[in-house]
Amino acid sequence: MTTLTVRPLSSAIGAEISGVDLSQDVNDTVIGEIRQALLDHCVIFFREQEIDTEQHKRLAKRFGDIFIHPNFNTGDHDPEVVTIHRKPDDELIVGEDWHTDTTMMAEPPMGALLYALDVPEFGGDTLFANQYLAYESLSDGMKELLGGMRCIHTDRKVAGPDSRVAKFKRSTAVRLDDEWRETRNSHPVVRTHPETGRKCLFVNHSYSVAFEGMTEEESAPLLNWLMDWGHRPEITCRFRWEKGSLAFWDNRCVKHIAVHDIQHAERLMRRVQIAGEKVA
Repeated sequence: MTTLTVRPLSSAIGAEISGVDLSQDVNDTVIGEIRQALLDHCVIFFREQEIDTEQHKRLAKRFGDIFIHPNFNTGDHDPEVVTIHRKPDDELIVGEDWHTDTTMMAEPPMGALLYALDVPEFGGDTLFANQYLAYESLSDGMKELLGGMRCIHTDRKVAGPDSRVAKFKRSTAVRLDDEWRETRNSHPVVRTHPETGRKCLFVNHSYSVAFEGMTEEESAPLLNWLMDWGHRPEITCRFRWEKGSLAFWDNRCVKHIAVHDIQHAERLMRRVQIAGEKVA
C-alpha cells in the first residue's frame, strides 16, 4: 500500500514527497517507496522536516554507507557531515558551478541528502538537471562517438592551495593545505545507471578536464559543449528552500548548481553523502 504522496516538480526532473516524518525510524516499506521515487524522478524533496544530525545520518544509512568527503574532511568536525555555510560577504559558495558531486573519486557517491537549517526568505535556490535526458536528446551520431570514450576527473579546481577556492573568501572550509594531493580518476563519458539500466551523460564543470588519451586543449570544444548541453532549461527543475526542507538527489544521473544570489543573508545547510560504486 502506498503511503506517500509524490508530486512532480517539473516534466523533466524532481518531485516533492509528503506523508512521512523523516525524524522517525522509517519502516522498510516507506524506504522502498522513497527509493523508487528517487529512481523515477532523480531528485526528491521533503518539506517541514525536523531532523538532528544523528537522525540525518540514520536516514542516509538506510540507502547505503555514508561517504566521507576527502576535501571537506578537515579534521575539525564529524567527518560524516558537511556543514555548508554561506555568509553575506562570501565571494564564492559551495556548488556554484554545474556539477555532479565528487566525481574525481574512483567510486563517486551514489547520492546526497541536503537539509536546510537556516535559509533566507528568498534567494539561494538549487537547480537540478536530468542527465538521462541529456544523453537521450543527443543525436545518434554523437551517441556513437561517445560510446567508448572516457573522461579524466580531478579535484584540482575545487581544493588545494592552487585552486580558485584558495583565492577568494568562502566560509565553508575545504582542504587548501600543502599536504593536499590531487585525486584523479577516469570514468566513461556515458555511464549506465546500476539500478535503472538507463544511460546518462557523466561529465561536469567542477571535475571533468579532458578526454582520456587527449590533451585538455584538444578536449575542450566537445567537452565544454557536452557539459553545457547537460543543463539546458528544459531538462532542469528549480527548488526554493525553506527551513526544514530536505533534498535527496541521485548523484549517478543528476547535476546540480547552487545559485549564487544571496548578498543580504546567511544560508546554513547540512549534508550527508551516500557511498556509491565504480562507474560503468
